[in-house]
Amino acid sequence: MFYKDIDFSKFSSIKIGQVEKVLMIEKGDTIPEDRFIVGGANNLLISPNPPLLSKLSKDFSYIKKDGNSLFIGASTPNGKLISFAKKNNIGGVEFISKLPGTIGGMVAMNAGLKAYEIFNIIEKIKIDNIWIDKSQIEYGYRFAKLDGVVTDIKIKIEKGFNYQLLEELSRLRDNQPKLPSAGSVFKNPKGDFAGRLIDEVGLKGFRRGGMEFSKIHANFLVNIGGGTFEDAKFLIDLAKKRVYEKFGIKLQEEVKIL
Repeated sequence: MFYKDIDFSKFSSIKIGQVEKVLMIEKGDTIPEDRFIVGGANNLLISPNPPLLSKLSKDFSYIKKDGNSLFIGASTPNGKLISFAKKNNIGGVEFISKLPGTIGGMVAMNAGLKAYEIFNIIEKIKIDNIWIDKSQIEYGYRFAKLDGVVTDIKIKIEKGFNYQLLEELSRLRDNQPKLPSAGSVFKNPKGDFAGRLIDEVGLKGFRRGGMEFSKIHANFLVNIGGGTFEDAKFLIDLAKKRVYEKFGIKLQEEVKIL
């Protein structure tokens, strides 16, 4: 293990945070239980006083083919997996192409796009150095109960990379804002869309300081320049309050607030 200073105002996708001393975990290390593990920081909102942090080192950025399975390290960037799949004509992973971050981050929140999600293709997950079958893990829409740190996953190889599907799924992401954000702020309530609800309560395009509910997609909280944790948290709380008051729906954060 070793420590690394990470500036979250540059490293996180929403460009909010400060320099934090992060414990980097290497192969063979005992996984610490008293720290929150960050991946690519693509769905994180770091407060001025976050918990102790750790991160998987580059030791866990790998892809290994073994028979009809792929073994993938949790710190592997999603783009690296897509490139590998194209080169080796492997299908089933096309939906990952427009999702930022690392494999571990995707597993932690069962990330996906429409009907496609990471748990659909997983066979086993290595949690705290123990391989666990997917059937033993509780998971659902943007949710996975892991009870530990994911370091590796095993997926079954599906022959044939589907370029047409890749194109179709890529178009679904075209309506997302390009400004710094942490992705979708809230999970979609059952049978509805968080973006629609935020729009209905008059918050689409609403800003506080350097943060704004995007005019392009209301469920994206974007940093228009100089946004702070306080700005972001104010808008998140405001949206939850207004949506509950008008619709009786309790919005649940998809972004992780530390």
